[in-house]
Amino acid sequence: MSLISSSFIPIIILFIVSYGVFKKVKVYEVFVEGAKDGLKICKNIFPYLLCMLLAIKVFRESGILEYIINFIEPFTNVLGVPKEVITQIFIKPLSGSGALGIFTDNMKNFGPDSFLGVLSSVLMGSTETIFYTIALYFGAVKIKKIRHTLWTAILSEIIGVILAINITKIIFFN
Repeated sequence: MSLISSSFIPIIILFIVSYGVFKKVKVYEVFVEGAKDGLKICKNIFPYLLCMLLAIKVFRESGILEYIINFIEPFTNVLGVPKEVITQIFIKPLSGSGALGIFTDNMKNFGPDSFLGVLSSVLMGSTETIFYTIALYFGAVKIKKIRHTLWTAILSEIIGVILAINITKIIFFN
């Protein structure tokens, strides 16, 4: 089985190259042109990516996140949402890697079978890095007016968080 799984990617590449040769496509030249286009896209995306990563770092390091979490903690305690998950909820729309770091800490500290571990896992799968995605992809194609995208993404994020919390409570406590 490991032989099949380790040779899966080379088989796909061999199939694509063979198909290109069969269709009389200059495979190498087309590949080089695609690589050039990829570099152009990277060059266009880089300023937006750098700006977003800098904004995330400033947001985390300034302590604003901690103030927000401390302010809403009494409300979330009533709902039964742990503080560690609140941090993940606020970081995930900004940074997938930041949320992954918080998720990893939650797994190490509380274990994957705990309520907090299960809730962190469900949140990782049911939420998106909306600000990062909007900044990167809209910036890459030079769209300046995002219209209703941001509000729709925020609404879907809120719905994802609410459903993740409630479904985890139902599954975990039954």
